Amino acid sequence: MTNPLELPFDTEEMIAGLRPWIETESPTFDAGAVNRMMDLVQHDLAALGARVERIPGRMGFGDSVRATMPHPRAGEGGILLLGHMDTVHPVGTLQKLPFRREGGICYGPGLMDMKGGNYVFLDALRKLLAAGVETPLPVTVLFTPDEEVGTPSTRALIEAEAKRHKYILVPEPACPDGGAVIGRYAIARFNLQTRGKPSHAGWALKDGVSAIAEMAKHVAVIEGMTSDDCTFSLGVFNAGQWVNCVSSVCDAEVLSMAKTQEQLDAGIAKMMALNADEGNVVMEVTRGVTRPVWEPDQPGTMAMLGVAQEISRELGFEMTGQSAGGGSDGNFTGYLGLPTLDSIGVRGQGLHTLNEHIEVDSLVERAKLAAGLYCRLGA
Repeated sequence: MTNPLELPFDTEEMIAGLRPWIETESPTFDAGAVNRMMDLVQHDLAALGARVERIPGRMGFGDSVRATMPHPRAGEGGILLLGHMDTVHPVGTLQKLPFRREGGICYGPGLMDMKGGNYVFLDALRKLLAAGVETPLPVTVLFTPDEEVGTPSTRALIEAEAKRHKYILVPEPACPDGGAVIGRYAIARFNLQTRGKPSHAGWALKDGVSAIAEMAKHVAVIEGMTSDDCTFSLGVFNAGQWVNCVSSVCDAEVLSMAKTQEQLDAGIAKMMALNADEGNVVMEVTRGVTRPVWEPDQPGTMAMLGVAQEISRELGFEMTGQSAGGGSDGNFTGYLGLPTLDSIGVRGQGLHTLNEHIEVDSLVERAKLAAGLYCRLGA
């Protein structure tokens, strides 16, 4: 049998293959843009001989793509490659962050989170098929459109698909030390709205009650609740249309992250306690989507980590395993107790910023890791 770690992975070939993926911008809230990305993915998977399904989007989000890779037992539960194709970068970001290589670094919106990881894990399948290598278990690929906003429309799809499989691989970006994630903190989102009383800001200022001012007071209160174990961040703030009007409505969104379910429950209670409907201004707090705690050290996941560590040593580096924040769709599969290895994608820095980039050397490294995992899991 061909050694999967010796397959002819080529950095320049992967960069060329990644270019159209990165230059097809796919922000979560633009379903049309996400679907153009899914068109590319669907074509690439079909070219590998996969049986590809296009699953229509829900709730205003884009489509998902599920592919059953060629295998004598294709369609049976085996390994699930799980990734998202949406990014936080709006269409037009390429003007400020063009896809480019500068020495050992490659830049582009969504390259680190997480198109780079998705691509190299797909390239590993491409090289295995070309070499005629049959993996011990069949592989299914599922790419989704809404992870960056908490996976509101595809969580049920992900969980139903994951339950069919023995192993789940999530090629989110690697940890700063190159390690994998074997557990994740919980994340809760909240929608806030203050409602005051409108008036003309110049003619009758004293008759109005500003919803903006009330929400602004709560920013420091909410972020002041942050501790080492449970954080709060108000990241979206929308209000006002006319500067000469006292704004009567203000909307905001808060994200909370906690290391344990108990800490998350306490944080949720603090946020819900901000509800108030007395006085001149109403504050309404409602729960958004939640990612459950994925407890670390589950036996199936630790066994997967052991396999990954054997492969990494052969590749010349030591792979660590740790719990992490940030949230991913691995939260859902790990929460269900399914063996899940997360953050095994490319190395890089600056995700969600205009400096998002990857280390070029990590493309081949992670593709070899992927090939090794496909061939050793279930062997």
